Amino acid sequence: MPQSRPQTPSPRRVGVREFRGNLTSFLKQVEDGQRFVLTSHHKVVAEIGPPSKDIVPRKPGALRGKIKVADDFDSLPEDVLSSMEDEA
Repeated sequence: MPQSRPQTPSPRRVGVREFRGNLTSFLKQVEDGQRFVLTSHHKVVAEIGPPSKDIVPRKPGALRGKIKVADDFDSLPEDVLSSMEDEA
């Protein structure tokens, strides 16, 4: 006998205008685990729900000291600079 999957309720369909008008209420419901499908003129335009469990919070400064900017980053080669000055 095949194993049955746990039933997850299908997301509630909400119009963009209604969602925008009650944003705080909908976001509280999302925090509680509710998912929504946003529609505009009966066409699905987005899905909103709680983040997946595998999202790792960003750590500010994690790349500090690992990114190097070239010494000539903000200078242009002479031929490029002269071609730009000639067009003006």
